[in-house]
Amino acid sequence: MELDDFRDTIVIKNIDGEEMECTVEALFEMEGKSYALLSDGKATVVMQVEEDRGEQYLVGIYSTEEKEAILDAYEIAMEAAMLDNQEIF
Repeated sequence: MELDDFRDTIVIKNIDGEEMECTVEALFEMEGKSYALLSDGKATVVMQVEEDRGEQYLVGIYSTEEKEAILDAYEIAMEAAMLDNQEIF
């Protein structure tokens, strides 16, 4: 059984209206906002998760600076988590 067997998959539409099947790689929060890291096997996309009346929606992030800041923060958090899980001999 592969790792992807345990991950959720969703279908999103890109800017051109084309559907993409993506694997949910991660869900995380930063500065009070929720984000989803999605991958279609070729590219990785970060989207904001918004909630309205109990329903969740994915919203595109179009600012390159905002995307980079979110991905940088996620990478730092993952590196810190990996260091916390290492055993020291």
